Amino acid sequence: MVITIGCATQNTAAKQDKETHTIQAQKNDDGEYDLEVLDGQFSYFLNAIARPISMYTESTLKSRNQILVSEWNSYYVSGRYKNIIESSIDYDPSIDYGLKYEYKLYQVFAFVKWKYGLKLNGLSAVD
Repeated sequence: MVITIGCATQNTAAKQDKETHTIQAQKNDDGEYDLEVLDGQFSYFLNAIARPISMYTESTLKSRNQILVSEWNSYYVSGRYKNIIESSIDYDPSIDYGLKYEYKLYQVFAFVKWKYGLKLNGLSAVD
């Protein structure tokens, strides 16, 4: 099974560069970033299994996401776990994506661990 994530505004479809399969975040009209995950089980995971957003700070999530995105993109480029990872993630740590986006991105990595057993080094032991 393949997990597809898309970074998109809340009002538009996910944008992906079709040649390189890169996911890029975009702001919506309210100036906020959002993340759309195209897997039916992600909503269940987010609502029933994931630790609540109140358990994290934005700076902690940003720090972890930098590590996780780097690891994810390394797997994508190498073709490792190609049955799970089908795109790279364009993530710029100098951009203020906001707590909601950072949380959802982090939970994507936790979701991949939960659903597929893919262990990523940037995840905490409890996620």
